[in-house]
Amino acid sequence: MKFSMNTQDLLEGLTTVTRSLSARPAKQILEGILFSARDGRVTMTCSDGSMVIEYTNASDIQEEGETVLPGRMITELIRKMPSGTVSVQVSEGRSAIIRCMKNRSTLAVMDPVEYPVIQHIHQGTLVKIPQKKLKDMISHVTFAIASDESRPILTGSLMEISRTEARLVALDGFRLSLQKLFQPFELPEGMDMIKAIIPGKVINELARILPDDDAFCVMTVDNGRIQFNFGNICLISSLLSGEYIDYRRIIPTEYKVEALADRSSVQDAIERASLMAREGKNNMIRMSFRRNVLKITSNAEMGNIEEEMEISMNGEDLDISFNARYIIDLIRNVSEDLLCMRFNSSVAPCVVVPKQGDQYLYLVLPVRVAQ
Repeated sequence: MKFSMNTQDLLEGLTTVTRSLSARPAKQILEGILFSARDGRVTMTCSDGSMVIEYTNASDIQEEGETVLPGRMITELIRKMPSGTVSVQVSEGRSAIIRCMKNRSTLAVMDPVEYPVIQHIHQGTLVKIPQKKLKDMISHVTFAIASDESRPILTGSLMEISRTEARLVALDGFRLSLQKLFQPFELPEGMDMIKAIIPGKVINELARILPDDDAFCVMTVDNGRIQFNFGNICLISSLLSGEYIDYRRIIPTEYKVEALADRSSVQDAIERASLMAREGKNNMIRMSFRRNVLKITSNAEMGNIEEEMEISMNGEDLDISFNARYIIDLIRNVSEDLLCMRFNSSVAPCVVVPKQGDQYLYLVLPVRVAQ
């Protein structure tokens, strides 16, 4: 095998696919990148056993073939090379010669026959979604994906696609994020909705490599797997199996209190209060709603912080407490200038929604405080 490629194109491919390299691979071969040079194109493939990322780019191929090179080593090697053209040549032996200008390096190769066969999804339910909108939806749910493996189903994000909208949901037992995209989707006849629980690692990596433009990402779902195709990248992953929590039952349908405030002012005040809260035992802040005034307080042995701001409020006075980190994570993901918070009581969830529209919903549970 012998091919030549622009340094930046090669590095882009390497940094993309190595996102699926495992820190502790089950097989030594999975430490490598599979290179396949065919028909004027080079495909680079990495897998951790459950997630596969492929990157394909045009290349000057002098000799077709396949090989497996150590993933992290070749990535760092190419990263340090000057701009120009890189030549990769694998002979009959067990090494690859990599040349760029006056640089010549040799790397040991592995047998491509040992690399697991990549099973692409050629049939299944296919939908298209704008890359930029999918990337934005993902960026606003990842904070609520559970990291605790005691409830494996919550370490993923639920995707629901109907004929009129797409939803992405994440919840960790303390917070919930629901993002919606309203657009028509073509589903197979007789199918009203697609449901897929995408592992948290997969959806995080997808957000990192999705381009920020309006081109379409093509998703294919079939038999417990999902495939994303966009640009010259293909990501394939297993889905989480099992029933996701019925999040609709968690969300209140009526509210007794609604408070409107400047989002950046509330965020700044809570972040300042959290400096003291994290010195306490439970990282707690208290929010008191009184006659169009919001007071935010936090206490610890070394002192306390108290802030007041004007708000617009409908409903009865309310005192409610939160874990500072949970409420900050939620507010940081509100992109609008106006923060709309809704409550029923001091022990019921706080729900944050747009004042107009229905594009998102956040929910956070309060901390119960002894009276």
